[in-house]
Amino acid sequence: MSEASEGWRPVPRARTYELVVEQIEEQILAGTLRVGDRLPGERELAARLQVSRAAVREAMRTLEAQGVVRAGVGSGPEAGTVVSALPSEALTRLLRLHVALANFPVSDVVEARVLLERATAALAAAHATPEALAALDEPLAAMATAAAADRHLYNDLDTAFHIAIAEAGGNRLFADMTIAIREAMRLPILRDLERLDDRAWADVPRELTAQHRAIRAAIAAGQEQEAARLIDEHIRAARRLLSPKEPPEEA
Repeated sequence: MSEASEGWRPVPRARTYELVVEQIEEQILAGTLRVGDRLPGERELAARLQVSRAAVREAMRTLEAQGVVRAGVGSGPEAGTVVSALPSEALTRLLRLHVALANFPVSDVVEARVLLERATAALAAAHATPEALAALDEPLAAMATAAAADRHLYNDLDTAFHIAIAEAGGNRLFADMTIAIREAMRLPILRDLERLDDRAWADVPRELTAQHRAIRAAIAAGQEQEAARLIDEHIRAARRLLSPKEPPEEA
């Protein structure tokens, strides 16, 4: 594993740690730093960049929080700071928080979900393995039993079903983006569920679960376009069921 000794250059003093982060990102994008490469030690890197060790330390904390590097303590082969593949958890966390904090209109989030989940459903129909189909069946089976009496549980199972579809497609970026948006909507969806009176709620689990089963059947049959169409209809139908007072979408 290389230490990427070439390419470092002094950075300006203003916003020093951010500029250290930018320089490391530049080297990753240029291919100079790759997954598994070990960065120079804190003292050496500070000297190469002509910045303080505190600036390097803060930059490493920032990159580690983003999942770009991992830091090993002590001595030996696991010690030091190593470039890591960006974990899915880090990406989904950042996207989830961005969606939650940006206060996007619900209609915008729904449209983003439709586009992404049409793609992931089609990919799932093309590539789903027996194990992936089993991962769809687990939340489906639970939805059909006790979940109907528990809105919190039903919402969690609904989230799990959509995540399983995203992961079944095999496209990691599509899956992570879908997971982030679906999880960002978890609490708003739960609030909508809790606002429904008992009479309105009685029909919701049955309708949504029937739609889930149809999507699962299309995926299992390898029907890519049908799976995409069904999940599109399902997301829009769910929105109408949970927020019946919203104005209808324009054609």
